[in-house]
Formats: sequence, C-alpha cells, structure tokens
Amino acid sequence: MTTVSTRSAGRFQDRTVLVTGAGSGIGRATALAFAAEGAHVVVAGRRPGPPADTVALIEEAGGKALAVTADVSRPGAAAALVEAAVDRFGSLDVAVNNAGVFRGGQPLADLPEEDWHTQLAVNVTGVHLALQAQIRRMRTQPSGGAIVNVSSTFGAHATSPGAAAYSATKAAVTALSRGAALDHIRDGVRINVVSPGATATTMSLRAGETEADRAERARATLPLGRVSATEEVAAAILYLASGEAASLVGTDLVVDSGGSL
Repeated sequence: MTTVSTRSAGRFQDRTVLVTGAGSGIGRATALAFAAEGAHVVVAGRRPGPPADTVALIEEAGGKALAVTADVSRPGAAAALVEAAVDRFGSLDVAVNNAGVFRGGQPLADLPEEDWHTQLAVNVTGVHLALQAQIRRMRTQPSGGAIVNVSSTFGAHATSPGAAAYSATKAAVTALSRGAALDHIRDGVRINVVSPGATATTMSLRAGETEADRAERARATLPLGRVSATEEVAAAILYLASGEAASLVGTDLVVDSGGSL
C-alpha cells in the first residue's frame, strides 16, 4: 500500500488542492504528494470507494482531505467540486485535472462510436468544464491559483496503433490548456500541462500483459529502460503548481522515460 508522511511545513502548506481521478494511479500519488507538503486535498473520483481510500491514507498520516464522488463529464460536476473545496477549506489554490479514460486497442475504423464519445466526454469536455469552473473561482482570489492538466505523450508528442482516438483527445487537452493559459494568466491563474508516457499504472499494460512483461518490454524499448513511477509524475505536477515554476505558462512537461524522443 502506498503511504504518505506529512511534514510540518511545505510548498503547499494550508493551500487547498483539488485532484480529479485521484482514487488510484497518478491521481492518488499526486494527492498524497500534495498532502505531504501540507496541502488540504479534495480527492475526486467517479466511484466513492477509491477516493475514500486515498483520503484514509492522507488522514492516517495526519493530513487533511475530503473525498467527493463526481463524474467530470457531467454538467455541473466541476462547479460542484469547486464549491465543495471552498466550502470545506475556504479557497481553491491548485487544481489538477487528471481524470481520463482510454478506450482503444483496435484500428480507428473499428472503434465503437460509444468509445469515441466516452473519451471525448471525459478527456476533453471534462477538462474544459473543469477549467471554466476552476478559473472562475481562482480569478476572484487575491492569490489567484495554479492549474495542471494531465495529458499524455499520446497526442501532441507521439501515438501508437490502436490509440488514434485517445491521442486526438489528449492532443486537444494540450491545445486547450495552452489557449486557456494565454487567456487567463493576467487573471492570476497559471495553467500548465504534464504529459506522462508509460507509467506504472494499469493503463500502460497491454492486453494480457503482466507487470513483469511490461518491465521487460520497457527495458528493450525505452531509453531509460523502465516506465515512470507514479510518484515521479506527481513530482512534475507539484513542480508546475509551485512557486518554483512561477514563470512557466502553458508549458507541456513530458515525463516519459525518453520514449517520445
């Protein structure tokens, strides 16, 4: 089980951070990392169980967190998440839009229409609605806020057979983020992107592949010789959200073991 140890002070001490898709994988690692640096974390996910488990890990280590069940593709869900964060902790200082789905594995011509619409709704419309709700709150705050959207190397940087539709949605996330960054930096809202490559999550496993199989494939195909750890992606997200990255606006930070070189 992943654990977290809180510290008495950190880069995000007493800041309110919202993380979507935080019930597992990159989202959970990110929520734990923010909590370890003193943040109050709102943990969002489509099903109630996984976010509650993430919150339990944070609270066991002495941190503060709130679990909220939300489908980001639904109208009103993003605004409700922002409201929940502000009601509980008083502000929204950082938002990480990590929720995403992959439907693919077959050529584009054979992709069911429902799978296209699902990916578009969650990966693109969900981020669009989240950005609107988060920016509308952050621009009213004297301190503004920071937003990090989680895209993918599939999209603006690379693609793979069976991932055309997914790649299109993630390329849209990158473009949407860059445009929003330009629109709202003068409002005090700083927006950036992290694009993970193959990471130690179930999404990077091919059909019928075990973690050992994936490790062997990574040794042969990735320049670094391994997939990225979820904690490494989380570290990139925290950097972009922090004051250390104050001059980064619309940046797309690739974390992919060299896979898209």
